[in-house]
Amino acid sequence: MSQPRTFIAALAAETNSFAPFPTGRSAFEEEGIRRDASRQANGMCAEALGVFRRRAEAAGHAVIESISAYAQPGGPVVRQVFEALRDTILADLRAAMPVDAVLLLLHGAMIADGYDDCEGDLLAAVRSIAPQAVIGASLDPHCHLTTPMVAAADMITIFKEYPHDDVAPTASALFDGCEAKRTGRAHPVPALIDTAMIGFYPTYAQPMRGIVDGVRAREATGAILSGSIAHGFPWGDVSDTGTRVLVYADGDAETAEREARAIGQALYDAREALLPRYPGIEESLDWAAALGGRVVIGDHSDNPGGGAPSDSSFFLAAIRARGLRDVAIGGFWDPVLARLCADAGVGARLPVRLGGKMGPSSGMPVDLLVEVAGIAEDHGQDAFGVRDLLGLSVWLRSAGIDMVVTSVRSQVYGLDFFTGLGIVLSDKRLVVVKSSRHFEHSFAPFADHLWTASSPGALSLDFAAMPYAKRARDYHPAMADPWAPFGSARLLPLPSSASRTSSTSAT
Repeated sequence: MSQPRTFIAALAAETNSFAPFPTGRSAFEEEGIRRDASRQANGMCAEALGVFRRRAEAAGHAVIESISAYAQPGGPVVRQVFEALRDTILADLRAAMPVDAVLLLLHGAMIADGYDDCEGDLLAAVRSIAPQAVIGASLDPHCHLTTPMVAAADMITIFKEYPHDDVAPTASALFDGCEAKRTGRAHPVPALIDTAMIGFYPTYAQPMRGIVDGVRAREATGAILSGSIAHGFPWGDVSDTGTRVLVYADGDAETAEREARAIGQALYDAREALLPRYPGIEESLDWAAALGGRVVIGDHSDNPGGGAPSDSSFFLAAIRARGLRDVAIGGFWDPVLARLCADAGVGARLPVRLGGKMGPSSGMPVDLLVEVAGIAEDHGQDAFGVRDLLGLSVWLRSAGIDMVVTSVRSQVYGLDFFTGLGIVLSDKRLVVVKSSRHFEHSFAPFADHLWTASSPGALSLDFAAMPYAKRARDYHPAMADPWAPFGSARLLPLPSSASRTSSTSAT
């Protein structure tokens, strides 16, 4: 019997249809387009591909690795850029044939000019090249989970946690499911449920915590092979935007549907409680003033992890208007300002215009006199155990406020976003970070009080009023009870190819 062959690759970008800038080739090159990501230790793609390689090699497979390409969330991907990256993976797959398995790390919410479902397009092309291979994909929960994706793949697993600290376990579960399919030990049959909801669901708090734990419990008992909740990405304008549930049962379509409906019902029953209700800027600053101890606030609406520019001025302007001191805020994405301040050197004092440069969602620029207090040519931060690179970054100080300006657009993950430049956070009364939830992993133990705030910006939380052009408005919260006309969630029809019960080895 010949050695099994497994092909691995990664292509990931989260598209905000309302972001004021496109995602071009440079956005992927900034993060690195690599052919050895599985042997690296840095980044979500590398973490997943590393798991694929280690698990496959331990099972005696030969591993063929294609590219790993990741871009920070932003506007729609330039058509030629998506096509070139996709076609590189497909050309590598053709050259690698025959293969027994294809394992991909994707995002699930990539939109490009002319492509509303980039991942579905890629997976369908992979299936056409390797029709007998077992094909698996691991996705971010903020994905648009489409029927073409599920139809083309034998198994899809989605990170269960938000913040996403379970990339490796999810990749490992994907390998397990695909290997069981390849060897005939299991026959995954999917059911895909549309909940008719659009929302934003951190998993650390109830009721989402209990729903996710319930899914894990059903997997642990063996009732289902895999259960995933696709939260959806509310700021991507495609017809499939929204919250969906995907369950695989072992050769049993009825069980898959029943279990998927049960998870969907739990989400729907909790739909009002799951809506994000975050205080605004002024309310947050009022709360902070009344509380003792150290306060950390996440600026959700300017979170670059959701495609926002990371240069809004709203929080900074409000802090200055109140004359607050002992404040740290960051990060502001402005590579030109970072270079100018670095050239001026530590100790330089100069007038700068900070924030408000990327468009109306960023507010008005703030003019202030700053001292350059710190410079790092290759700044970075810890992000769930990997190093998130920020490029040339500077620490600017003005009137009791410490500000971080970076050359690479990224949300705040770790305390070292600030401390790596020399900022002493223990001296601060208030810390404001441009992030929605991922910052909590590092900052919660440090803070006496921590919450996320809603500010003007590119990530509106008014889901009922989202300016969709392609997504129909038949969802909660645009409708109070979108299930009313049907009495239940919709089971999305899948082509019969999505219910394969056997696989022929390619070698």
